[in-house]
Amino acid sequence: MRDDVPPSSPLTEPEPLAHGLKQRHLTMLGLGGVIGAGLFVGSGAGIAVAGPGIVVSYLLAGGLAMLVMRMLGEMSAAMPASGAFSVHAERALGRWAGFTVGWLYWFLLVVVLAVEATAAARIAHGWVPGVPQWGWVLVFMLVFTAANLAAVKNFGEFEFWFAALKVGAIVLFLALGALAVVGWLPDTDPVGLANLTGRGGFLPNGWSGVVSGVLVVVFAFGGLEVVTIAAAESEDPARNVARAVRSAVWRILLFYVGSMLVIVTLLPWTAIVPGESPYVAVLDAIGVPGAGQIMNVVIFVALLSALNANLYGSSRMVFSLAERGEAPRGLLRTAGGVPRRAVLASVAFGFVSVLLNLKWPDSVFLYLLNAVGSVLLFVWALIAVSELRLRRRIEREAPGTLSLRMWAFPYLTWAALAAMAAVLVLMLLDAGTRPQMLWSTGATALVLLVALARERWAARAR
Repeated sequence: MRDDVPPSSPLTEPEPLAHGLKQRHLTMLGLGGVIGAGLFVGSGAGIAVAGPGIVVSYLLAGGLAMLVMRMLGEMSAAMPASGAFSVHAERALGRWAGFTVGWLYWFLLVVVLAVEATAAARIAHGWVPGVPQWGWVLVFMLVFTAANLAAVKNFGEFEFWFAALKVGAIVLFLALGALAVVGWLPDTDPVGLANLTGRGGFLPNGWSGVVSGVLVVVFAFGGLEVVTIAAAESEDPARNVARAVRSAVWRILLFYVGSMLVIVTLLPWTAIVPGESPYVAVLDAIGVPGAGQIMNVVIFVALLSALNANLYGSSRMVFSLAERGEAPRGLLRTAGGVPRRAVLASVAFGFVSVLLNLKWPDSVFLYLLNAVGSVLLFVWALIAVSELRLRRRIEREAPGTLSLRMWAFPYLTWAALAAMAAVLVLMLLDAGTRPQMLWSTGATALVLLVALARERWAARAR
């Protein structure tokens, strides 16, 4: 994108994509986008290392995610585009930045998609053993490919109802948990603070446990970014993305932190088993019949929702890259306002990732997964740097487009960048997360080298 394009007109011409998403779609996408298996199951690993202090870990990680989303919401409201933060990075820092962040995020989505498809297939195979796991993967990929090839409103409806079920499950869990804490459920007594203060206290592993918890849970907040990508396909992108971001960030923090507080209040933290859902443990403890199967259904829906959102987000990101000459131009072909070639390209690479996960889960796919493990933090860092650069330019050239503003600019933006740097350094120092950090840094460096080489080649051609 050229530097002479004013902020008030991010693409100089209207998006060629359809505007089929409504405000309710974006709002629910923002709420449901990050409620997935990382919360329902992965939170158990965080509790195991931080104890009740996991509440603080989620506050810190959630606070960072809120700051990033506020920055992203500010830029997306002022300059809505299908490439969202990739477009913002290009405008703020140059083509190399847009290329790097766009391809890194696309790579992240198509690899994580394999984890979601395989996990959902494993659950479905348990329900219907007659269908092999690979058969379920194929069914899911075909169904969601068809949904993403159809009108964008179909994607919106899928995500609306998926997210509604997840949000409903969380709200019900919080309500039941609160009633159990005060002893208002049948056969329950008030639990008091025994589980929060006993067994080593609120911070049984000290502040190092809280920090370790942050390293475990921070990536569970990935997915919120998709709402800013989707906003470009709504009727009033600037207004809709501002509303969606405002409503999502506070509620997401409430759902995550509230859930953790209920879990560690009702159960001793030492009773939580990593790899098993602490939500199931709580529901079993308060006497909800069939808790395991209920949560299996919720987790299954959460996985399919994430799969659907990742297919959507990856296709729009690669379409935006093609628009700006950073991906093959053939991906620009649309039908009915849907970038079908971009969808099929993302599905193809996603399916390759699924096959690698099924065939070599502990070797080839593990390396791929490590390569994207920390990419989200690199993307977030580029979002923050872009906001620092663009905010001044927008205030100077088009202040009327700033319908959503970053809090305490630029101080909180710098604080967020410092927090991201701290997390990356801690990952490097931690033996468990070091391989992930090194592989992700290598993948980022590779994409960055390609971007810079393309810049140099283009300069010579001129």
